[in-house]
Amino acid sequence: MFGISDGLVTNVSLVLGMAGAHATSGVVRLAGLAGLIGGACSMAAGEYVSMRAQTELLERELALERDEIRRRPEGERRELIHIYESRGVDPDAARRLADEMMRTPELALDTHAREELGVDPDALGSPAKAAFSSFVTFALGAVLPLMPWWVVGGGGATVASVAVGGTAAVGVGIALSYFTGRRWWWSAIRQLLIAAVAAAITYGIGAVVGVSGG
Repeated sequence: MFGISDGLVTNVSLVLGMAGAHATSGVVRLAGLAGLIGGACSMAAGEYVSMRAQTELLERELALERDEIRRRPEGERRELIHIYESRGVDPDAARRLADEMMRTPELALDTHAREELGVDPDALGSPAKAAFSSFVTFALGAVLPLMPWWVVGGGGATVASVAVGGTAAVGVGIALSYFTGRRWWWSAIRQLLIAAVAAAITYGIGAVVGVSGG
């Protein structure tokens, strides 16, 4: 949903900014397509780098934890006991639980990763999948306000872009409300206002600056 929202707001602003400058339909299509591809690639690259850095950091932490378990198992056992006791577990039960978790190196690593680092060592995430998802969702949102310009041009395409962009913004807002638990109408209005303000600013700038040529 966030990728779709980003793509929608970005390209509805770009398309209407070009429309406000009275650019030809071909120029608007080119700008919108460039915005779609450039934005989607930027989102994918950013997500990949972010996820890769996070994954490598967690892998390094896990490697250090694995080495600590091998080199000083008693110290790691005491750390687990302290963690369990800090969560209200009875001291004797905490010791028994820590002994059980430290019985095998892999179980000990899994336990320390979850209890100390707060991560699941088997679910560190896939940078490639995250990048692909960001690319697709951004492109999906970005293509919506651009679609009318492949069918009609001029004022009709501008009005259609506004209608499509507004409808899509409302849809995104309603969809987000299912995740946030907020009232659907509030989420829809908020998303619509965000898109409308961004589009109005770029349309105004386009109208003031304008373009030269046919």
